[in-house]
Amino acid sequence: MKSPRTITFYFVLIVICSSEATLSTPAEPFVHPLILQGHELAGEELLRPKRAVTVGGPVAEEYTVDIEVSFENVSFLESVKAHLNSLSFPIQGNGTDILSMAMTTVCTPAGNDLLCFCEKGYQWPEERCLHSLTCQEHDSALPGGYCSCLKGLPPQGPFCQLPEAYITLKIKVRLNIGFQEDLKNTSSALYRSYKTDLERAFRAGYKTLPGFRSVTVTQFTKGSVVVDYAVQVALAPPPGSIHKANEQVIQNLNQTYKMDYSSFQGISSNETKFTVIPEFIFEGDNVTLECETEFVTSNTSWYYGEKRSEIQNSDRFSIHTSIINNISLITRLTIYNFTQRDAGLYGCNVTLDIFEYGTVRTLDVTPIRILAKEERKVVCDNNPISLNCCSENIANWSKIEWKQEGKISILGNPETDLDSSCSTYTLKADGTQCPSGSSGTTVIYTCEFVSVYGARGSKNIAVTFTSVANLTITRDPISVSEGQSFSITCLSDVSSFDEVYWNTSAGIKIHPRFYTMRRYQDGAESVLTVKTSTREWNGTYHCIFRYKNSYSIATKDVTIHPLPLASDIMMDPLEASGLCTSSHQFKCCIEEDAGEKYAVTFHMDSSSFPAEREVIGKQACYKYSLPANFLRWCSKDIAVFCHFTNAANSSVRSPSMKLTLVPEKNITCRDPIIGIGEPGKIIQKLCQFSSVSRNSGQTIGGTVTYKCVGSQWKEEARACISAPINGLLQLAKALIKSPSQDQKLPTYLRDLSVSAGKEERDIHSSPGSLGAIINILDLLSTVPTQVNSEMMRDILATINVILDKSALNSWEKLLQQQNNQSSQFLHSVERFSQALQLGDSTPPSLFHPNVQMKSMVIKRGHPQIYQQKFVFTDSDLWGDVAIDECQLGNLQPDSSIVTVAFPTLKAILAQDVQRKTSSNSLVMTTTVSHNIVKPFRISMTFKNNHRSGGKPQCVFWNFSLANNTGGWDSSGCSVEDDGRDNRDRVFCKCNHLTSFSILMSPDSPDPGSLLKILLDIISYIGLGFSIVSLAACLVVEAMVWKSVTKNRTSYMRHICIVNIAFCLLIADIWFIVAGAIHDGHYPLNETACVAATFFIHFFYLSVFFWMLTLGLMLFYRLIFILHDASKSTQKAFAFSLGYGCPLIISSITVGVTQPQEVYMRKNACWLNWEDTRALLAFAIPALIIVVVNVSITVVVITKILRPSIGDKPGKQEKSSLFQISKSIGVLTPLLGLTWGFGLATVIQGSNAVFHIIFTLLNAFQGLFILLFGCLWDQKVQEALLHKFSLSRWSSQHSKSTSIGSSTPVFSMSSPISRRFNNLFGKTGTYNVSTPETTSSSVENSSSAYSLLN
Repeated sequence: MKSPRTITFYFVLIVICSSEATLSTPAEPFVHPLILQGHELAGEELLRPKRAVTVGGPVAEEYTVDIEVSFENVSFLESVKAHLNSLSFPIQGNGTDILSMAMTTVCTPAGNDLLCFCEKGYQWPEERCLHSLTCQEHDSALPGGYCSCLKGLPPQGPFCQLPEAYITLKIKVRLNIGFQEDLKNTSSALYRSYKTDLERAFRAGYKTLPGFRSVTVTQFTKGSVVVDYAVQVALAPPPGSIHKANEQVIQNLNQTYKMDYSSFQGISSNETKFTVIPEFIFEGDNVTLECETEFVTSNTSWYYGEKRSEIQNSDRFSIHTSIINNISLITRLTIYNFTQRDAGLYGCNVTLDIFEYGTVRTLDVTPIRILAKEERKVVCDNNPISLNCCSENIANWSKIEWKQEGKISILGNPETDLDSSCSTYTLKADGTQCPSGSSGTTVIYTCEFVSVYGARGSKNIAVTFTSVANLTITRDPISVSEGQSFSITCLSDVSSFDEVYWNTSAGIKIHPRFYTMRRYQDGAESVLTVKTSTREWNGTYHCIFRYKNSYSIATKDVTIHPLPLASDIMMDPLEASGLCTSSHQFKCCIEEDAGEKYAVTFHMDSSSFPAEREVIGKQACYKYSLPANFLRWCSKDIAVFCHFTNAANSSVRSPSMKLTLVPEKNITCRDPIIGIGEPGKIIQKLCQFSSVSRNSGQTIGGTVTYKCVGSQWKEEARACISAPINGLLQLAKALIKSPSQDQKLPTYLRDLSVSAGKEERDIHSSPGSLGAIINILDLLSTVPTQVNSEMMRDILATINVILDKSALNSWEKLLQQQNNQSSQFLHSVERFSQALQLGDSTPPSLFHPNVQMKSMVIKRGHPQIYQQKFVFTDSDLWGDVAIDECQLGNLQPDSSIVTVAFPTLKAILAQDVQRKTSSNSLVMTTTVSHNIVKPFRISMTFKNNHRSGGKPQCVFWNFSLANNTGGWDSSGCSVEDDGRDNRDRVFCKCNHLTSFSILMSPDSPDPGSLLKILLDIISYIGLGFSIVSLAACLVVEAMVWKSVTKNRTSYMRHICIVNIAFCLLIADIWFIVAGAIHDGHYPLNETACVAATFFIHFFYLSVFFWMLTLGLMLFYRLIFILHDASKSTQKAFAFSLGYGCPLIISSITVGVTQPQEVYMRKNACWLNWEDTRALLAFAIPALIIVVVNVSITVVVITKILRPSIGDKPGKQEKSSLFQISKSIGVLTPLLGLTWGFGLATVIQGSNAVFHIIFTLLNAFQGLFILLFGCLWDQKVQEALLHKFSLSRWSSQHSKSTSIGSSTPVFSMSSPISRRFNNLFGKTGTYNVSTPETTSSSVENSSSAYSLLN
C-alpha cells in the first residue's frame, strides 16, 4: 500500500553506465523514475522528470544518469551509503554495465526550508549558485563562484557535480624497438608521428575509464623506447579497469611499435594523506593511523618497522578500510593500549592495478607522571583533610577518578580541574567511620588520570586513621533466635558528649525507642535493647558517642537464628470433633524458608511424637497422624500443640489444637475438609485450610466459622483475608519490630495504597480484609517517625478505599465481631495527622470522594486565621473549621495544623452503642503536631440535613468511653448562634481538639423518654390483641362461612373481610419482626431486613387495596342496581386489585432502590425517606385509596339518606343524621383512618399527638376488624348463636313486595338483636317507582345493606 508522500529527505545518485547497444535516445533529457519511501526499496512513478544525460552513438558508449531519491527515515541515508560503498564495480547487466555509482547531493528539512548539500568531492555548478538561493549560514566559500549548499532542490538539475580538476594518471610503457634521437626533438616528424599514433591508441583504450577526459604523451626516453604519458580522468578508475584499458591500447596500436604489455607501469605521485590521532601519544592511549587516497581498491595493507613487517588484525591491532562515495578510500589502523614497545615506523600501502601508493610515519610515546604526597595521617574528628593529585603532562584528560581499598570505608568529595590537570579529594572522617577497634587502620586512596584516548596514569596515597575516645562494648557473643530478646551495653570513659546513638553497618540509624542512655561522673553508658528480635537484627551494630565534631565508635556483631514466631504458625484443625475409633491428623505450617529446617514434634499430655515435613507451595507443613484407638477414654477433650526447635536449640510452641472425642452415634455432619460434628457444634478453621477458594500457592489469612445444622455444616461467619492483604499484614507486623522501621515506612505506605486499590472489591465485600487494613493502619501509626506529604497522600488513598459506601456492610459485620475497630481506625488517623510535618513545603490539600485533608503551617511573625472548608457533593455534606489567631499565637513555630473530614464515618462509628442519637454530619478530625495549651478553642460549622428535626448537639469522639471502645461525648462542646440562618447548619464551639461531629435527636420520640416507653407498651400489647383478634376473625369467618355467604353480595363482602384480616395479620407479624431487628441493638442480616421491609410494604398495601375493593363493591351494589356481574368475575377483579397492584408497586420499589442500597432506612427496616423518598410508594397509593373511599362513603350516605315518599320531614331528618353517624362510625376505621394519622407522623417535627393516635389505632386495628367487620354482622351473630345453641330464639324475616310495607329490613325478637339492627339496619320504608319488583332488584337492594352489616 502506498504510504502518504510526506517528503522529509532527498539524496541524488549519479550512475555512470556503458551500453553495448546503439542508443536512439533523443538529445533532450529523459525521465528516470525512482522514489524510495522510508525503508522501502520498491520504486514508484515520480511525478516530475529528473535530469538524465544520455549520449546516442556507437556501441559501448558511456552515459550518466542522475537519480533523485526521497525518504522519511533519516537512518535510511546511512544504510544507503554503506550499501554503495560495499558495491564492486563494474556491475554487469543485460547489455548495459554500471561502471560507477556515487551519492552527490543530500537535502534535509530545516523549518520551512529544504537545505541541499553536496557530498564530499562534489559542488554546485556556478550557474546554479548564481541563480538560486544559497544557504549563507551553512555554505563554505569555494573558489570560482561555486557553492556547496542551496535552498531547495533544482527541479530539472543539474545537481552537485565533480569539480573541474581532474585526476592525472602518470604511466610509462616500453616499445621493443630501437631508440632514435629524433624522438627527443618535439618538432621532428618522427616525434609527431609516434605521438599521434600512440595517443590515438591510448585514447581508444582509456576512454572506457569513468570520467575519461584526455591522454597526452609527455616524452620518449631510452631503454628501447620508453613512452611517458598522462591520462586525465574525472573519477578514480575502478580496480581492473586500467588492465582492460591497456589491453585495448595494445589492440588499437600498430603492431610495428612492438608495445610490451607487461611493461605498463604507474608512476607514484605521493598523493596519499596520512593522519595520526592523537597527535601526542601517551602510554595506554588507543592510537588511530589513517591513510586516505583518491583511488578505490581493496588491495590495502599496513606494515611496521624498517623490515616492513605486515600487521594483521588481532586483539591489539584493528584494520578497517572504507570507501567514501565511491571516489576515495580510507584505511585505518587502530592500536590499543599503546606502549613504549609499540613506538617506531608505521606505513600504509595501497595498490591499484599498476599503481602503488603509500606513506610512512614514525610514532613516539610519552609516559604519564603523577605527583602526590604518598602518606597521610588523619584523626577522626570530623575535620576536613585534602588529598591532592596533579599530572606533569599537559594532556586532553577526560576525567580523574578516586578509588579506595582497606578494611574501613571512608568516602570523600572529589574536586577536579581538568585544565590544570589537578584533583583534590576531601575527607571528613568521624567516629562513625573510625570504630575504636580499628584505630590505626590504613586505607589506600588511588587517584587515576584518564585521557580522552584511553591512557591511564595513577598514584597511591596511604592514609592512616586514628580515633579520639575509647569505648567498651559487651564482649560476650550475642547469638539468639527469632522472637527472643537481647541487649548490648556500650560504656564510654568520657562523660562529656553531645549525642549518643546507634546505627547499623549499612549506616541506618536505629530509632531511640530501642536504646537508653545514662551518664555517670567518670563515664557514660548506652544500652540497646531488643525485646522481640527478627532476622533484620542480624548484623553489625555501632555504638556512637559524639562530642562536637569528634566521634567514638564501638561495634558488636549480632547473630539471629531463624525460628518461627508462635503467631506465625498456622494450625489445622484449630478445634475439631473426632470419633474414638478413627485416626486424627494434626498439621502445623509456616512460610517456607530455604535452607532452614527445624526439628518439629507434636505433644499431647506428656507424650511427644515426631512430625513429617511436606512442602506445599510456599509453605512448609509438619504433620502427625494420631492412630485409631490410641486413647482409652472416649469422652475427652485433647489438647495438642507442635514444638519447633532450630539449629541453636531454641524452641517455640504453637497454640493448642483442641480435639473433642464423641461417640459415632452423635455424629450428623461430615465433610472431608471441615471434619465431623454433632448437631449444634460450632468450630473455627483457618481460611487457609478451609473450603474457601484461593489461588494455588497463595497464603490467605483469617478464620471461618462453621456450625453443624442437621446433617450439614453451615458457614456461620467468614473473616478471611485475601493473600495480598494478608502479605501486607505480615509485613506490617515485621516492620514495627524492624531496626529501620522509620526508613521503610514510606515505601510500605506506597505499596499499601497500591494494593488497596487493586484489592478494592475484596475489601468492600470481606470483613476480614477490611479488618486487616484497619490493623495495618493501627500498627503503622505507632511507628515513631514524622509523616511527610507523600506518605499522607498514600495513607488517605488507602482510607478512601475502606470508607467507601459499598464497604458499609462489611463494616457492620466487622463491628459485630470487634466493636472497637471503628474507634481504633479513627485513633490511627489522628496519630498519622499529628505526625504530619510539612516543614517549608506547601501545605497539601488532598481530595478523595470519601476523605479530604487540609492543613497549615504556623510561621513566625503574624499568625493567620486557620479556616478550612470541606464539601462532599456526592454525600450532600459540607462543613468548615476555624481557629482564631489568638489560639494560633500560642502554638510553637513550624507546628502543623491538620484537619481530615469524612462523609461516611458517621455511619460507621459506634454502630452498636449509644443508638438513641444518630450522627447526621461530617466527622472532622483536627490535630496539631506539637503540644497545645488547654483550653484550646476551635469553632466548626456542620451542614444539618435534618432541618426541622430534633435538637442538635455538638460532640467529640471520646476514646476512653465504653471500656475504651469509644463513644460520642459532648463535654467541652456547645451549640452556638453565629448570627446566620441556622436552619441548614449547626455552629459548634469546643475547647479541645479531636474528632468532632453533631448528633440530632430523631423525629420520633426519644428512646429513653416516658412517651416512647408508653408507646412501645401500647404497640406491643395492642399488636398482640390485634393478632389474636384477626386470628379469631378468620376462625369465626370459617365457622359461619356457609351461613353468611348465600348471595353474591354477602359472599364478596366476606371475601374482602377475610383478606383484609389475613393481610393485616401477616403485616402485623412482620411489623413485630422488623421491630425486633431495630430494637435488638445489632444489625441483622441485611437480607432479613430487606425481606421484612418488602412484606410489610406489600401486606399493608394489600390491606388498603382490599379496603378499596370493599368500597367499590358497595358503590357498585348501590349505584348499579340493575347490573349483575357473575361471582367469578367479581372474585377475579377483587383478587387482581387486592394483591396484584400491591405486588407490582412493592416489586418495582425494591427493584429500583435496592441495587443502590437505598431501599431501607439506615436505622430501621422500613422504606427509605431521606435518600430516595421510597416511602412515597406506600404513601401515595394509601392517600389515593383514602380519598376514593371517603368519596364512596359520601355517595353511599347520600344514597342512604335519599328521602322516602310519605315520611314526615322532621322524622326523616332525624333518621338521616342517625344514618350518617352509623356510617361514619363503621366505615371510617375500615377505610384507612388509622394510616391517615400514620402518614402524619412521617412529617418532620410532627406533634406527639399524631404518634399517640396512630399507635392506638394501629395497635387495635385488628380488634376493630373483629368487632366492626365480623361480630357486629347480624347474620354472623345469628349463625354463631345457632351453632352453639346459646339461646332459643326465632328470627322472622319478612320480605314484602307490596307498596307501603313498613317492616324493617332485618328484624329479631331478642333485645340484643334489636340493638344491632338499629345500628346497622334501616328503619323505614323503601318506595320503588313501580308496583312490581323483580327478584334481582330485591336481592340487589338487600345486598347493598348487607355490605353495611
